[in-house]
Amino acid sequence: MKLVSRRTFCWTAGIGALTWKTLAQAQNRYAIEHVVMEWSYSSQKTYKDPFNELELDVAFTDPQGREERVPAFWAGGHVWRVRYAPHSTGRYSYRTICSDASNPELDGRSGSLEVSPYQGKNPLCIHGPVRVAADRRHFEHLDGTPFFWLGDTWWMGLCKRMRWPEDFQLLAADRLNKGFTVVQIVAGLYPDMPQFDSRGANEAGYPWEPDYARINPGYFDMADLRIQYLADRGLVPCIVGCWGYFLPLMGMEKMKQHWRNLVARWGAYPVVWCLAGEGSMPYYLSATKEQDAALQKRGWTEIGKYVHRMDPFHHPVTIHPSDAARNTVEDPSVLDFDMLQTGHGDRTSIPNTVNLVTGSLSRAPKMPVLVGEVCYEGIVEASRQEVQRFMFWASVLSGAAGHTYGANGIWQVNTREQPFGPSPHGRSWGDTPWEVAYQLPGSQQLGFAKALLMRYPWWRLEPHPEWMEPHWSKENYLQSYCAGIPGELRVAFLPATWDPPRLKQLENSVSYYAFYFNPASGKQYDLGKVTPDVNGTWQASNAPIFQDWVLVLEKR
Repeated sequence: MKLVSRRTFCWTAGIGALTWKTLAQAQNRYAIEHVVMEWSYSSQKTYKDPFNELELDVAFTDPQGREERVPAFWAGGHVWRVRYAPHSTGRYSYRTICSDASNPELDGRSGSLEVSPYQGKNPLCIHGPVRVAADRRHFEHLDGTPFFWLGDTWWMGLCKRMRWPEDFQLLAADRLNKGFTVVQIVAGLYPDMPQFDSRGANEAGYPWEPDYARINPGYFDMADLRIQYLADRGLVPCIVGCWGYFLPLMGMEKMKQHWRNLVARWGAYPVVWCLAGEGSMPYYLSATKEQDAALQKRGWTEIGKYVHRMDPFHHPVTIHPSDAARNTVEDPSVLDFDMLQTGHGDRTSIPNTVNLVTGSLSRAPKMPVLVGEVCYEGIVEASRQEVQRFMFWASVLSGAAGHTYGANGIWQVNTREQPFGPSPHGRSWGDTPWEVAYQLPGSQQLGFAKALLMRYPWWRLEPHPEWMEPHWSKENYLQSYCAGIPGELRVAFLPATWDPPRLKQLENSVSYYAFYFNPASGKQYDLGKVTPDVNGTWQASNAPIFQDWVLVLEKR
């Protein structure tokens, strides 16, 4: 899949490109399953303010007779574009629906779509986009293939300080090589800066005109290149609509326009929606913080319902919180999964991380849980790789559906020539260039962790702290964490302690073999066959080096 031009079939996916002129005249179009296609409609009728005066949708009817109403986006002038990714093969029909029914170029245009199977290598096209699995504990692709969330945090990755294409593509290649599957990225309305701050612009300016009169299509054209590149490489963009405090600044109607544009632009891609960052947190210098927080919590609940109604592709929806997504909206049913932010205090953030993960998993409604922000590597000259390992393993073995990493220097896109600088509160979070931060060892070590879990049916893992002695408790969070599948698999994270681990409740009818996994290097040290005593207890030997380890028992 490759974006070739605004005047072509958009994504070639191994077939010959058709010119825009040919497509515009054709009633019968050709597409590939799960691959984004795009075309435009131009109005001969003149409007004074087309973005605010008109809305255009295209209703697609699939081979089973189900209709998907896809919003089109204003591309500037009197042009609207539609993007669509068919979810199955066969013959589709479509028709346009314009808010101005008297416009013959925009309303009532119809045709058909012949959809062929995808034959490339992109897993997001082979298996389809990501959704919440039926067990409400983990994620999977549309065809049921489990999806492990290993996210990276590029909040300001659409700004021009991360140059396109060289910087963006370099970072994407590194993350793919390490096994990341998700990139969290904000749609231009950023944290840690006031409105229309020059640090938030991309090559075409800002996402909105002054006073939020209308969007800037040029900004989103440049952002398209980046979002499409991630999807093309098999990385799921987690699109954060804006930072939460933009809701009272813009107002509800403008925020709905913003989200309609995002769904129209990127909904056809295999994305995940995050309504806002720190959704209920007021602007740093607000004089009405209590009122703003209440307005934002209420408002993001309404926006969540709006996105669900408008998105024909039904992508998962969450919100990035100050603690838990559930606490950031008035009605948690507008969320498909609970995203957590658990602190930046190095090891002192471990208790809050574990408590929020385990607490969310016990709450209703049931939904997947994962940490969306914790202890960026290197922040306040702390939270180094050993803390990254601890947060990953403690979260996943406590039941999280994946984990999100972040590096200080990447999220705000520091460059050597232009560090991000101070936030509105007057202090800087650090000046490590992103080119240095992306090479910090924690990202590689979380890749090792994910690769180990991918050997097994990780989606069936359930927390079993009682299988270890000692194990973590609210009196001591620095003891072992354990999860597994009874009769098949046990995985334990062992913080650095002198005493060798002791496993309990082993099934005498199962032959287990054990090995130590070094989470810092990815190397494995075999321990051989496990021989428990009559009570099902087994004492492992000491690991070869005094540090944290992962102990695995697998059925042979």
